[in-house]
Amino acid sequence: MAAVGMPSKTNDDPRKLRALLARATDLAREHSLPSVLVGLAAREGDLRFPGFIDFVESALRVEDGIFRMTRERAVLHLADVDAQRAREILDRLLADFSAQVPAVERAPFELRFFDLRPGVEEPSVKNVLMAIFSPETNPQLH
Repeated sequence: MAAVGMPSKTNDDPRKLRALLARATDLAREHSLPSVLVGLAAREGDLRFPGFIDFVESALRVEDGIFRMTRERAVLHLADVDAQRAREILDRLLADFSAQVPAVERAPFELRFFDLRPGVEEPSVKNVLMAIFSPETNPQLH
């Protein structure tokens, strides 16, 4: 249980998501580096997902970041990769995580990708969230 006044481990301050998007956009604009924002989601009440997010967070590079929306949803920023490379990275992390939890088969988490390319105008937080978490793109989670 978190101490009074301490942030919850399962979700972050909403300002962190704006900062994450601004950083990804700045990398694309100022350094011509593509970035990918990944929506990670699990079914409501999935007990493995928070552990998976901790696992992913421990594997991040300094230039990457993660935003915990809820216990079952997070946004991951991967710098200097495209969606295909981001998927390869996350598939490897998911396989590694599943191998470390032997009683559990490969966890059924959903991954949706939003590319931020150099020269593209900064998308709004709303547009990014709709692209990576909308019912149309994740029907099995709703």
